[in-house]
Amino acid sequence: MRVAEPTLSIVIPAWNEERTLPATLVALREAVDALDCGAEILVVDDGSTDATAAVAEGEGARVLSGHWRQIAAARNAGARETRGRYLVFVDADTIVPAATLRRAVELMRSGAVGGGANVVLDEPAPWAIRLPLWIFMTTYRLLGHAAGCFVFSTREAFETIGGFDERFFASEEIGLSKRLRSIGRFVKIRPPVVTSARKVRLYEPLPLLRQSISLLLRGPSAWQSREGLGIWYEGRRE
Repeated sequence: MRVAEPTLSIVIPAWNEERTLPATLVALREAVDALDCGAEILVVDDGSTDATAAVAEGEGARVLSGHWRQIAAARNAGARETRGRYLVFVDADTIVPAATLRRAVELMRSGAVGGGANVVLDEPAPWAIRLPLWIFMTTYRLLGHAAGCFVFSTREAFETIGGFDERFFASEEIGLSKRLRSIGRFVKIRPPVVTSARKVRLYEPLPLLRQSISLLLRGPSAWQSREGLGIWYEGRRE
């Protein structure tokens, strides 16, 4: 018997995420069950040294294993491995409510090429970083960029623009947002996703702030190397 093609493909890049994946996958499974379309969930295990792959499989996700050690390349590899008409990229530490996922699918069905969602943290940030964090998130919203923890696109649009730009080791969602917006309707969803505040828990606020300002001042060229991107790549976990 021929298995029906999934309409929706959810791609989760993950590196040493055995602790955060279960909650993310449970929430996604509940959100998918509330939809009226077939869906697949793929975890892209990017060289993990912990039980990420086993945890993903135990929660019913399919796993693609490799060693890219670069977020854009891992996302693109996941997209190539999936078959759905609609693509949703979710971070391994992000909870996606059913209403948010449903709205993303509805908007793509109605002609949007892609988009993102509002983002809230799972707990308050330390006082020293609340204002800079608010400025950062507000700027992202005003510029119309999708936050990297939840971004979606039709497969047709994603392939038309060439996917995520693999020159970038961080902020790859900015380029994707701009290129999708250049070819069609790019939307933002109000029901927020909930992402982990662990980066502001695991790093001292002032050094984190200094690093963020340095990256912003250096511009896009700063994101084309792992140097200075320890927040994403050095492997600090709770």
